[in-house]
Amino acid sequence: SKKLRTEIAARGAIVTAKDRRPGLAVIVVGDNPASQVYVRNKVKACEDVGFHSVLERYSVDLGEEELLARIATLNADPAIHGILVQLPLPEHIASERVLEAIAPEKDVDGFHVANAGALMVGQPEFKPCTPYGCMKILESIDYPIRGARAVIVGASNIVGKPMAMLLLQAGATVTICNSKTRDLAHHTKDADILVVATGKPKMITGDMVKHGAVVIDVGINRLPDGKLCGDVDFDAAQYVAGWITPVPGGVGPMTITMLLMNTLEAAEKAAKL
Repeated sequence: SKKLRTEIAARGAIVTAKDRRPGLAVIVVGDNPASQVYVRNKVKACEDVGFHSVLERYSVDLGEEELLARIATLNADPAIHGILVQLPLPEHIASERVLEAIAPEKDVDGFHVANAGALMVGQPEFKPCTPYGCMKILESIDYPIRGARAVIVGASNIVGKPMAMLLLQAGATVTICNSKTRDLAHHTKDADILVVATGKPKMITGDMVKHGAVVIDVGINRLPDGKLCGDVDFDAAQYVAGWITPVPGGVGPMTITMLLMNTLEAAEKAAKL
């Protein structure tokens, strides 16, 4: 993650020299404490690599039309190359409408249906940041993905489905498990690469992991005692897995790094570099 951020800062400086300083707008609606932490980290990461960042906080009663109008203004702003709306949004706002309102060339989260479709056919404009970060983690440990058995637990549009596409394109044999999967352990124990993103604390126990597997834990959960933990029981799984990401400090920072990478690439395209 650190190495990539150094590269991003260097490439960002080249774009900035051409009067196209990479710019990211982050919108957060309401006061979800987890969202506040995430957006703070994203804005700080932008500043650390020399990007321009705009953080817009709105109260929980912001109307959907007002939010859509704000996105339209940012779409037209040449100083902004990436627009990120922090999820979840309040219930009265349809997140699909909001995500579709972001111009695809500024959709640095990769959630717009145009980018999701492009990912499906292997020509993504932007890869969603968390799966992209997971792929970079596999790349950093030189893991041979081609021919490996990959199991993804969790079928969300944000992590599970795009993760499956990226692993498939890299030559893995992919299984996606969801909350209705029968005998989950049967699948997870077969995985050379196990990616877990369910939002259920420590649901993957040590005996559900294949010996020597690479385990990527995307979950981040707060326990009643205030401690953070992943969706994998790290204490047990670390003795079985060949390689495992910690929570916090594993996938989270890499996700933000890939958000910076997508914002940089959007700025490079705008500057025609």
